[in-house]
Amino acid sequence: MTKIALLPDRGVVQISGDDRVAFLQGLVSNDVSLAAPGRAVWAALLTPQGKWLADFFIIADSDTLLLDCERAQAPMLVKLLQRYRLRSKVTIEDVSDRFAVHAAWDGVPTEGAIIAADPRLDAAGYRILSAIPSLGALETNATPDDWQAHRIALALPDGSRDLEPEKTILLEAGFDELGGVSWSKGCYMGQELTARTKYRGLVKRRVLPVQVTGPMPPSGTTITRDGHEIGTMRSTAAGHALATLRLDALNPGAPILCGEATIQPFRPSWMRVPEQV
Repeated sequence: MTKIALLPDRGVVQISGDDRVAFLQGLVSNDVSLAAPGRAVWAALLTPQGKWLADFFIIADSDTLLLDCERAQAPMLVKLLQRYRLRSKVTIEDVSDRFAVHAAWDGVPTEGAIIAADPRLDAAGYRILSAIPSLGALETNATPDDWQAHRIALALPDGSRDLEPEKTILLEAGFDELGGVSWSKGCYMGQELTARTKYRGLVKRRVLPVQVTGPMPPSGTTITRDGHEIGTMRSTAAGHALATLRLDALNPGAPILCGEATIQPFRPSWMRVPEQV
């Protein structure tokens, strides 16, 4: 049975106007022109230095683009996008009070105002945007915690839960393997560093799934090996978690400690890492 969970920590930013695609195309990491009914595009907004600020799903709906984003980041996104609007014929609004965001997995949803496949992995399922007045028509049978456990099991990062503003670079967070970067569309803000990181093989750390033995450490707890700091705990759920770690944490060696727990990182099937790390 398809599982559907309401995600109250998600919001929606709406971009409308004749220049909406061209405007966003020059700012974000992925090809906005690929967004179509039923097909979302996952993309990030970066600093000019190529560091992560926010990521979102871009969903096309009639003559608008809807950004399924972190609710807490929606006002910041509107402010930043307004700053770059210049003469573009676009209107940018925080419409989080008009839409409810859901995730669906383990099946195909048949109800919902706007349904688009999650473009990262087939197993990630679908995103659903429903107009809030019709919220009662969409039945949920899973909780936000159920969704978090599902996406952590897939090793999918979730915005500021797992990434650090103005510090994380996209290839550390799987944006290459998970289809969050276009390498052919041309320039966007932060594109130079992103491309240089890929072609020079400069990634030294990754957001990795870890199995936790012992008390679950809170997010932000330092991770050590042989007394040296090698990373930080991120999202957690039922004995599993995501952590930002140096890639050499995947090599055998001394136990890896986080708070009072021992953790074991592993590489998900979709992730590419160098043979020698």
